[in-house]
Amino acid sequence: MLSPTPKRQPFKKYGGTVLKVGVTVIGLIIVINNIDLTQLGQNLRQTRPEWVAVGFGMVIGSYLLRAVRWRILLRGLGSRLSLLRLLELYLIGAFFNALLPSGFGGDVVRAIEASRDAPPEVAAGTVFVDRLTGLLSLFVMALVALAWQPTTLPYTLALQIGAVCLLGLVIGLLLLEGSLMLRLSYWLPGPLHRLGHGLIQKILTAVKKCGWQSVLGALVVSFLFNLLLVGWWTAGARALDLPITYGHHIIIVPIWSILLLVPSIGGLGVREVLAPTLYGALGLAPAEAVALTLLVFAMERLSSLVGAPVYILASLKGAKNEPLLKQ
Repeated sequence: MLSPTPKRQPFKKYGGTVLKVGVTVIGLIIVINNIDLTQLGQNLRQTRPEWVAVGFGMVIGSYLLRAVRWRILLRGLGSRLSLLRLLELYLIGAFFNALLPSGFGGDVVRAIEASRDAPPEVAAGTVFVDRLTGLLSLFVMALVALAWQPTTLPYTLALQIGAVCLLGLVIGLLLLEGSLMLRLSYWLPGPLHRLGHGLIQKILTAVKKCGWQSVLGALVVSFLFNLLLVGWWTAGARALDLPITYGHHIIIVPIWSILLLVPSIGGLGVREVLAPTLYGALGLAPAEAVALTLLVFAMERLSSLVGAPVYILASLKGAKNEPLLKQ
């Protein structure tokens, strides 16, 4: 009797990609129907290239910091991967993420490559911890900015952003500590119960294997990375002559980072739907807010193209990533 499983394979293989494209398209349709497209085009045409170049440079520089952060975690596992090789992997992964609206690319390549020096579940765990430390440090920065810096955000909106960051910080710390969250997951119903044997277990194992010294080191590098992240958003605002300061973006950027977890093409469509609300509270017109998110998206995607020559050179010299891309 033939198994029905093969008929489900196309959906399993392409379902995530279809979802991401669908969410992005729906988001963009909503935005197009609610903003002044003429003003949007005018704002983008007046972009100052020197500030775009500054933002572009910050994005490129962030790849090195991200490679350093991941290296700290992998060194805790005794990995022999060099910083140059990790930087190469980040650039190649970013290039594939820029071309493909799928999960293939950065995280997948990095997890497979790290598995050469560590058990696969631990290697995958380091990728999750790498991402998690970035979010945690961003939440801390936002909470400090809300507490100590004056902001022109409405009180209610600032309170909502603070609540989201605080909740994210608590959940992230629980994930890093691992054992409590692992126990709680066993009480969840249905498919959620398997979290205890999946992502949470991988993070818990990776933290234990890497050691807290490595995790804390990764958090320190994450603060430096997030300073650049906030920097290129601010550079985008400068390029469009928008009155959004670095301090404003310390508070707003964590929301953009969380939205990257929503299935979409690099946050496109999702951020544009929310941008008029967040930036509107700071006095921007909807078209100006969307112009900023589109400009930053373009800077991030263009910077990913730097990975193209890196991938070509790595392939020509027979680097380790060649079998990875055949997985």
